[in-house]
Amino acid sequence: MKTRDSNHNASRYKIFSDPVHGFISVPRQPILELIHTPEVQRLRRIRQLGVGYLVFPGAEHTRFGHALGAMALMHDALVNLQEKGTPVSGAEFTAAQCAALLHDIGHGPFSHTLENILIRDFRHEMMSREMILRLADRFPDLDLALQIFDGTYDRPFFHQLVSSQLDMDRLDYLRRDSFYTGVVEGAVGVQRIIKTIRVHPSEGGPDSSIVIDAKGTYAVENFLIARRLMYWQVYLHKTVVAGDHVLHSIITRAQKQLADGDSYVADVCSPAFLFFLKQDLTSEDIQRDDVIEMYYELDDTDVLYSIKRWARTSDPILADLCARFLTRDFFRVSFLEEEPSVESMAARKERVRDWLVATGLSSIDESEKDVDLYFSAAHSRHSPYESVEDSIVVMQRDGRLYELSEGADTAAVSALRRFEIKPYVSCPREVI
Repeated sequence: MKTRDSNHNASRYKIFSDPVHGFISVPRQPILELIHTPEVQRLRRIRQLGVGYLVFPGAEHTRFGHALGAMALMHDALVNLQEKGTPVSGAEFTAAQCAALLHDIGHGPFSHTLENILIRDFRHEMMSREMILRLADRFPDLDLALQIFDGTYDRPFFHQLVSSQLDMDRLDYLRRDSFYTGVVEGAVGVQRIIKTIRVHPSEGGPDSSIVIDAKGTYAVENFLIARRLMYWQVYLHKTVVAGDHVLHSIITRAQKQLADGDSYVADVCSPAFLFFLKQDLTSEDIQRDDVIEMYYELDDTDVLYSIKRWARTSDPILADLCARFLTRDFFRVSFLEEEPSVESMAARKERVRDWLVATGLSSIDESEKDVDLYFSAAHSRHSPYESVEDSIVVMQRDGRLYELSEGADTAAVSALRRFEIKPYVSCPREVI
């Protein structure tokens, strides 16, 4: 059987069969040991697309598969760079693969959906770093992986392969999410892009930055267009946004009930989930041992179990919101052509308040506060290509460099630099 690394002794490797990238060959030392840790196995219980599985029936894939995919692409990228004359030591090769494998280990339940809900001012990269730091106590090889993850290693191109606009994370998740959702517009020529990247010296010293060969320009342009289409068709799909709103409202209501002393909500809640609901945690708290330990325990299962039990609570609003999530009876999200007026938003909100009172979900006195659980006016935002802060550099045959959008044949890329903002409103279908 031919694998990604067929020149090595097969006994030193374990084969994973991945429907997206084919057979993935994993070194037993130390990467396979890392994969078997509880921290990495936890990713099997966190869906890659949050509530996206409720919109796209095939989107049941997890962060675990994505982690393996990113690691496999890192292997391919490093082999390609070696073939083009960039030296990569064995220690660097292993560390870069580990960094790719662990880059998303800090994701919480339902991935990005709850990122700033359970811990304020939180980004999953912060928790990934804390987890890698603690894993390094058991795996000394991770010291170099952490430097690559942080971008402090003296060969910066390694960090670019982990975190940039053409990193292995994005190349994998676009291809993987396209495969599992069936949205073919997201299909990306991953191997074509990997084959056209190379390392180029710059002001930072030798081997300092990733560039792409001019022959890879169209593949990268297609990647950026695919990313834009995937955001609007999948990640920011109006039903996904609606599901996020319901889930956020459930947590907000549960926290209120806990603060009011609702013993049922506390008694039937998952212990790990309850830990985060009862505390006002910020990003400054993620270094606490108790926060890290409880975060290890938290995944999609905790949230779904709690929601199933809360659907039977005596609080009508929490019960209604949980039932809506379980039966996929989401709010209606409508994207607007222009920014709505203050008056129109006030009128919409008033209709939702009247509906809450009329259905008995809320009282006249409480409806002013409860209405925000059922009504939202917000914006979806996305920029496919951030050419200023993190540009993609193209190298011509004669060695000259230029930023991707400056190329004569990449006019479409210039349009992708525009930051797109779409206003929307969300409220129960019954009100509409």
